[in-house]
Amino acid sequence: MQQIYTYLLLSGALTLLLWTPYILARAAVWGIPTFLNNYPEGYPQQAPQQPLWAERAQRAHLNMVETMPAFIAVVFAAIGLQANIAEVAMWISVFFWARLGHAAVYILGIPYLRTPVYLLSWFAILAIAASCL
Repeated sequence: MQQIYTYLLLSGALTLLLWTPYILARAAVWGIPTFLNNYPEGYPQQAPQQPLWAERAQRAHLNMVETMPAFIAVVFAAIGLQANIAEVAMWISVFFWARLGHAAVYILGIPYLRTPVYLLSWFAILAIAASCL
């Protein structure tokens, strides 16, 4: 059970930290005074262009935010239904490492790996759900 909560914590922390790269890039592109002032003049029609890696970082973060509710729901259902703890723990660790890999692959723009790594994390959620049946 400890491993389940550890990877749940790590997944939540990853979700919180994934905004850091693109926010730092935005501060660098806009400049600190403009960044602290909320938005540059003419935003969003005339927004300063962020580097492509920062745009990918933002999309990786949003993808993680969209995935977390399903992940959390199946994890707590598995705990509540007393599914096989060892199996659930394994799939939760697969989910976390796949999502960490997904973020790295997405931000770095490594071709042909983003979707398979994402699908591995998606499959891990389904496997956790299936362990409850």
